Amino acid sequence: MDEKIIVTKSDYIASAVGKKQYPEEKLPEIVFIGRSNVGKSSLINSLTCRKNLARTSQTPGKTRTINFYKVELKISEENSATYKNFYLVDLPGYGYAKTSKTNRRIWEKFIEEYLLNSREIKFVCQLIDLRHDPMESDLKMFHWLIEKNIPVLVIATKSDKLGKNDQKKNFAAMKKILEIEELSILPYSSVKNEGRAELLDVILNSL
Repeated sequence: MDEKIIVTKSDYIASAVGKKQYPEEKLPEIVFIGRSNVGKSSLINSLTCRKNLARTSQTPGKTRTINFYKVELKISEENSATYKNFYLVDLPGYGYAKTSKTNRRIWEKFIEEYLLNSREIKFVCQLIDLRHDPMESDLKMFHWLIEKNIPVLVIATKSDKLGKNDQKKNFAAMKKILEIEELSILPYSSVKNEGRAELLDVILNSL
């Protein structure tokens, strides 16, 4: 079966720690945020089918700037195709990182500035490791996004590391801890690309 949505291009555009460094071209923005080492870079590479578009590392705190990637989608229909462009925006991980408290405060400041002031944000993908209960920093970020009326999609990463029963149990626990029963959680495996088609659908609908 042919894919309806195909990523035809994906390129690194810019790294920023302030407004002056944001890309000049305005495009819709899909934002990725999560704890350090939750698998953001791996998910970005999986979504774009680019092995090293985002640099992965075993060391938490590798991403230290707001990174903008320009992505082009080809949407195939019966006798035609349309194209949509957007920025995939990778934010530094919150929570543990091998860096000083001073650096973390600087990161928090420019992350908050971006999230509160960018008018191009369509929604934020908050990545949470499905193997564990959401941590205090996950809850803090989730409720802050809700409080600021920023649309958020929770993505449960590393789903391939759990069996189906454990996945189901941990989904239920995550919903309970986040205190939103009707919350939709998208499971994602960057290793198996499971959840990729569903996430592309959500992105396309937002554009």
